[in-house]
Amino acid sequence: MSQWRLDWPTSGGARVARALLKCSPEDFRVDEELQLPVPDANPIGGDSVAGAGEHLCVKLQKTGDNTEYVARELARMAGSRHFDVGFCGLKDRHAVTCQWFSLYRPGGELQDAELIHAIGQRWPVLSACRQSRKLRRGEHSGNHFAITLRGVQGSRIEIEQALARLAEFGAPNYFGPQRFGQGGANLDRAVSMDPSAMNRQPGSGRKRRGRGKRGGSEDSKNVLYFSAARSWLFNEVLAARVMDGSWRHEGATGPLWGDGGTTATGETGSLEREVVARAPEMAAVFSSTRMKPERRPLALKPQKLTWRWLADDCLELAFFLTPGQYATTMLGDLFELEDMSLGRHNE
Repeated sequence: MSQWRLDWPTSGGARVARALLKCSPEDFRVDEELQLPVPDANPIGGDSVAGAGEHLCVKLQKTGDNTEYVARELARMAGSRHFDVGFCGLKDRHAVTCQWFSLYRPGGELQDAELIHAIGQRWPVLSACRQSRKLRRGEHSGNHFAITLRGVQGSRIEIEQALARLAEFGAPNYFGPQRFGQGGANLDRAVSMDPSAMNRQPGSGRKRRGRGKRGGSEDSKNVLYFSAARSWLFNEVLAARVMDGSWRHEGATGPLWGDGGTTATGETGSLEREVVARAPEMAAVFSSTRMKPERRPLALKPQKLTWRWLADDCLELAFFLTPGQYATTMLGDLFELEDMSLGRHNE
């Protein structure tokens, strides 16, 4: 049994219904919105793509593949280094997702059509263009979601009332449990790692050893564990704010812990330090790092939330979320979800 709490209080005290999530990939659709310097990226089919620059950007539709796998495959197909491929965020594997990738291909314009055709044999290419910059994490405007929940059990009236409150007030902006690993394994590793490892600059010095069969350097794994620790402390503070009702305050934020702990002062800072002090092992992860403290909104608020009943026990929802907000977190505030994709095709 994990020593770490991995389920936090909801905004309404109790969830209003139960539902099955991701019965099929088509039940979880994500379309990334990205403002590119080329307003109308080429529909596929021509001999060239719009725009100019060293980076070829392609928007793909993928099903059953995670973002990092697709990025590695694109690098291989383009004859590029893995870090020459950029993307704005990680998208779910067990879903139908439309997402942009950038490939560093200076002087390769004449081969773009051939590469796009090859990519299209693996994943549908929806559009393409060239630009001068690599895509970076969080640069997209957000994601459009279309999610179908099946096997819904609960009062339709109570569910629709809860959805109306969600549209007006939002939900607690927790990090999802997948960030913490199975049973909190990433948190266990975080408290046992050397905090000073986070002070090394990525890519500096000689190449580090310790790459496993599945890839990923020791440094990158430390970043993963450190991020999990930071996220867990944020969730703990947010849980305290949910319990006292202050999470809905206009512009309220919570801590992404770093050097010196939190930038908050007054009552907010005192509360945050008090909550973190309850987990001294986790607080110790930050004892010798030079990571700058940051802030994150406490409330997640969907835009353009709509819903319709496809059957008595089948509910379809559509909404838009900005970067750093998670659909499963939002839905988990209202529904006791059973993720039907878990355990499938795990490697």
